[in-house]
Formats: sequence, structure tokens, C-alpha cells
Amino acid sequence: MGRMTPVALGFRAHSGWAAMVAVAGTPGLPEVVDRDRIDLLDRSIPGGAQPYHAAAEMDLKHAGKLIDRCVQSARRLAGESLRSLVANLRGKGYRPIACGILLASGRPLGTLESVLASHALIHTAEGELFRDALGHASQELGLPVTRVRERDLLAEIVAKAGVSEDHVKWHLAQLGRRIGPPWRQDEKTATLAACLALHAAGK
Repeated sequence: MGRMTPVALGFRAHSGWAAMVAVAGTPGLPEVVDRDRIDLLDRSIPGGAQPYHAAAEMDLKHAGKLIDRCVQSARRLAGESLRSLVANLRGKGYRPIACGILLASGRPLGTLESVLASHALIHTAEGELFRDALGHASQELGLPVTRVRERDLLAEIVAKAGVSEDHVKWHLAQLGRRIGPPWRQDEKTATLAACLALHAAGK
């Protein structure tokens, strides 16, 4: 097949799913080579889409069992999806070398009991569950993970890639025009997360 082109994968997670963008090129001039939606939800688990919300209605013992079940199912589904994604990219001549995952606030969660007592932490914990599943699957595949808070994303790109904010925004707009929809905030920020992963991998 010849020399394979290195790519990084960027993820923006939601409750039960994540947007994925695979990026080649350089952090300052990325090219999107693939986009997908990664399903992280086992629909056979009642309350699985928002497990901490469901757990908040249970006693602590049953809440812990539900969260553990959802963690394991999300990791399993993330692993299956990433293995398939990596195989498909390799079949097209691309070599995944790293992953970038967007974070929320990065606020420490504490114990399950303290999380379930705080509505704000419940929302944070649900995001972390699905982000952690993606990170776990990436590491299982030997792909180094770069994590960045979404509010720091643009500043990180400017600093690491040595380009201006205007350049980043202009290039994202050009990418969207070339590849067409979907090109929402999900895809744009996942692209930048992948760019940071490329930079961290030395590409």
C-alpha cells in the first residue's frame, strides 16, 4: 500500500454518543479525512443515556451498580467503534497515531454520593463517563490521548500551531465549504482537538 498517512482522531462527547473527526496534515493546516458519529449507549440499560440522573433516584448501592454497568458498556461500545474506525482508516491508507478529547470544566467529581447530591456535578459526571470511555478505548489501541478543555481549545491551537485565531477560523470555514455538512460546532471543535493530538504526536 506504500507509506501510510498519519492521522489523529478528535472527539466531542455527548450523553450516549460522540462526534468524531479524523485529521491529517499539520495542526495549522489540517485536512479532514473522515467524520462519524460514535454510539456509546447500550439502549438495553434503563436510564443509560443519562445514568447519573437515573442513579440520583436510587439508593447508593443500586446507583453504584448502575454507574458501573454504564461505564463498562460505554467502554465496550467505544472499543468496538474505535477498532472498526481504525481498521477502516488503515484500509484507506491512513495510520491513526493519536486522539484528542474535548473536556468540559475539568472540575474534580469526588465521590458518587457527592456527585449525586449536586445537579451540576451530575451533568459533569455524565460527560466524563462518556469521555473516559473514549480515552480508555484509545489507550487500549495504543493511541496517545490529548485532553483539552473546550474553553481553552482556540488558545491552545494558536499557541501550539503558531497561527492566529483569524487563520484558525478562516481555515475551519474553508474546510466546511469543501467537505459540506455536517459541519457544526461538534465537527469544528473535534477537528481542533485532533489538531492538538497531531501536534502532541510530533506531526
